[in-house]
Amino acid sequence: MHSPAEELRKLQAEGLLRGLQPLDSPAGPRVSRGGRAMWNFASNDYLGLARHPEIEAALIEGVRRFGAGAAASRLVCGTLPPHRLLEEALAEAKQTAAALVFSSGFATSLGVIPAVAGKGDFVLLDKLCHACLVDAARLSGATLRVFPHNDLHKLARLLSSIRAKEPHARILVATESVFSMDGDLCPLREIVDLTENHGALLLLDEAHGFGVLGSHGMGLAEREGLQQRVTFQMGTLSKAAGLSGGYVAASREWIDLLVNRARPFIYSTAPPPALAHAALHSLTLIRSDEGAALRAKLRENIARIADSPTPVIPRVLGTNEAALSAAAALADTGFMVPAIRFPTVPRGSARLRISLSAAHPPEAIAALKAALEATLVPL
Repeated sequence: MHSPAEELRKLQAEGLLRGLQPLDSPAGPRVSRGGRAMWNFASNDYLGLARHPEIEAALIEGVRRFGAGAAASRLVCGTLPPHRLLEEALAEAKQTAAALVFSSGFATSLGVIPAVAGKGDFVLLDKLCHACLVDAARLSGATLRVFPHNDLHKLARLLSSIRAKEPHARILVATESVFSMDGDLCPLREIVDLTENHGALLLLDEAHGFGVLGSHGMGLAEREGLQQRVTFQMGTLSKAAGLSGGYVAASREWIDLLVNRARPFIYSTAPPPALAHAALHSLTLIRSDEGAALRAKLRENIARIADSPTPVIPRVLGTNEAALSAAAALADTGFMVPAIRFPTVPRGSARLRISLSAAHPPEAIAALKAALEATLVPL
C-alpha cells in the first residue's frame, strides 16, 4: 500500500498534482487572486448572473422569508414553498409534467441513473461524458457500454445488438448537450431518433447548455424542438443560473419514482430554500427579454475569439507541462485560464479551457486574444 505522500509525489512527477486556487474577491469577470487583479476566463458564470443585483436580492429575501436552511430532508419536512415553485417552473420551462431539484448536478446524476437502471439493464455513455454520469452509471449496477464521442454508427450498433439479445432490458443512453471540456454539441436529433427506434430511454445533461442555448435559454433540446422527446432533461443551477443546485425534468411517473428511489434526494437535507427562491428568479430572468439580451451578448463575445456554438473554447496543447506552462504565462499577464489535465480529459490532450461570459467587456477578450498569441497558443 502506498502512503498518501508517495501518491502525491507521483502526481507531482506526472504533472497531475492539483491544489486550491482561492480568490481574494467575489466571483466575477474581474477577480483578485493572491493580491493580484485578473480577468477571469475560468468561471462557468456564462450570463454573469452570479453577481446580478436581482439574483443577489432574491437570495437575501429568501433567507429572510424562509430561513438559512431547510432543516430536514425533502421527504421528512424539508420541502418548503420555494422548492415546489421552482420545480413547477422548471417543468413548465422544460415542457415536462414534473421536475425535481437536487443539491448539485453531480447529486442529480447519482440520484437519477441508479434509480432508473440496475442489474440486468444497460447504460450507454458517450466517451466524453462528465464524471458524474460515469460514476452514476458504475454505481447503478447496470452493464456499462461506452461509445466513441458523438459516434452515431457505433451507438446504433450497440443499441441494435443489445435489443436483439435482451428484448426486455431497460436501456438508458446518456449524453451531454454541450461537452464541458470540448465545447461541442451532441447530434441530439439523431440520438433521439435512435433511442426511440430501439425503445431506449435518453438522459440529456444540459449543464452547459441551460441558460445558453435555445430561444428561452432552456438548452439544446429547446433549440432543436425536442424537449418532449427526451426522457430526462438534467442540468444544474450552478453555471448560467449563477447559483448552486441541480435538477431533472421528466414525466410525472418518472419523477414520482425518483422521489422514492433517488438516494441523494431521499437521504440528503433539502437544498436551502433561499437558494430555490433565488433560482426561481434566475430561471425567470433567463427566460425573459433580459436573458435573451444576455445570450446575444454572450454570442458576440464568443465571436470575438472563436467560431464556436458555445462559450467553452478549448486549446489542446497535448502534454501536462505545456498546458501548465501556458496557464502560468497567462496568469503572469493577468488572465486566469485553467490548465485541464487527465483524468478530466484523456491523457495526451491536456489543454487550456477558456470560458466566456456575457459579463466580459470586449477589451478583456481582445487582451486575452493578444496574450494567447504572445504565449504561442493562438486560437
